[in-house]
Amino acid sequence: MVWIAAAVGLVVGAVGGLLFDRMRLGPAYRTKDQVLQDAKSEAETVRKRSELDAKEELLRRKDEIDKELKKVREELRDEERKLDKRESGLNELDGQIKQKERMLQTQQNRLTEKLKSVESQERELDKAFRREQDELFKISGLSKEQASEKLMTRLGSELQAEAGSLILKHEREVKENSERMAREIIGMAIQRYASTHTSETTVSTIDIPSDEVKGRIIGREGRNIRAFEQATGVDVIVDDTPGVVVVTAFDAVRREVARQSLIKLIQDGRIHPQKIEDTVRETQREIDQTIMKLGRAGAEEAGCPNLHEKLIQLMGRLSFRVSYSQNVLRHSIEVAYLTGMMAEQLGLDGTLARRCGFLHDIGKAADHEMEGGHPAIGADLLKRYGEGPEVVHAALGHHDDIRPDYIYTVLTAAADACSAARPGARRETLEKYIRRLEDLESIAYGFPGVDQVYAVQAGREVRVIVDPKAINDREAAKMARDIAQSIEDQMTYPGEVKVVVMRETRALGVAK
Repeated sequence: MVWIAAAVGLVVGAVGGLLFDRMRLGPAYRTKDQVLQDAKSEAETVRKRSELDAKEELLRRKDEIDKELKKVREELRDEERKLDKRESGLNELDGQIKQKERMLQTQQNRLTEKLKSVESQERELDKAFRREQDELFKISGLSKEQASEKLMTRLGSELQAEAGSLILKHEREVKENSERMAREIIGMAIQRYASTHTSETTVSTIDIPSDEVKGRIIGREGRNIRAFEQATGVDVIVDDTPGVVVVTAFDAVRREVARQSLIKLIQDGRIHPQKIEDTVRETQREIDQTIMKLGRAGAEEAGCPNLHEKLIQLMGRLSFRVSYSQNVLRHSIEVAYLTGMMAEQLGLDGTLARRCGFLHDIGKAADHEMEGGHPAIGADLLKRYGEGPEVVHAALGHHDDIRPDYIYTVLTAAADACSAARPGARRETLEKYIRRLEDLESIAYGFPGVDQVYAVQAGREVRVIVDPKAINDREAAKMARDIAQSIEDQMTYPGEVKVVVMRETRALGVAK
């Protein structure tokens, strides 16, 4: 019984332990299932969300692709419209070309028919000429050879008499026109060279941003303007004129230094005596470099190499000097050209002649520093810096103050007078010169059939271009005489004016 009771007790204890363990572990089993269930639900949610995101991304990419495709379609439609338009233009052009080809073919057929007709007429005329020639031989009783010999004999005697009269006539013309030929040499040299001259005065104006700057230019009790005038050697006029300050001096170099210095000071804004002196020194160095550059450029243009540096510097200074409104450096270059061309026409040394003409007025660059006239000063400078006797004598005698010892002196004096006196060289004759050119062109424009008129070679030639459809060759020759007669009747001018009437027909072909 005890054993049975013990067994029953063990069984009951085991069953109770099992029940207790089941009761203790029961929530854990339920928690595990729930976790698995939740994980499955969350995984399903994530999967669905990923599918939604992917679908949205696909829809967004599809919209972008649709937009790009739409844009490409629009571009293609634009290109298609352009191509259609171009194709339409090409078709129209092709039609015009075909029409022209048909017209050309028609004209070619007409020309071929006319050519055949002309050839036929030429054959008929040749036959008629031979018949007339045979009739003349029968009437005269001479053979062809006898008639030719008699005709040649008669022509020979007539030509001998005419040749003798022509020789006498030309001899008289040579004697009578020797002086005219000399004038033509000078005139031709003038016509072959023409240059512009810059007119300058003794006053330069500087624009200022506001009238307040005038007070800074004057400075306290006028110390700035006094320092500026002392450093530059010019007079500065600051008056009530709005927006400008005036710089005046007879020396163009000093005036240019002052003008550029004042512009720099105004731009910088700091105006005081020390700054003024520094700016003037800097500008003076720049102007010195500019003078050397201008002198070298002028010597190169005039064809005068290997000049002394001092001579180049003096010639550069002449760019800032004017004589009767004529820029002296440009005048010297022009005289060099004229002298060289006249010398070459006379068979002389053109290079030496250009050197004489280029340096003839060099004394004007130093006449305010040395005593005497500019010819003597120039001759002394040229001799001092190693120039030859011809160049020295040309500078000394180009105003006919002494008896010329070299032909180059005579040519330099003639070129100097031509440069100073030619139309348009100096201010007082410039307006009259321009008005004369305008009058020449207006007279020619008054004739019917004239398309264009150009007055060239300082008014010594008028070129008239006429409409070839309205004016034929005989009418063009008559028009030249009529225009020349009208110029003689209506105008006063030096020398002579040549009228050239040009009539030309142009044919244009295009190869494609």
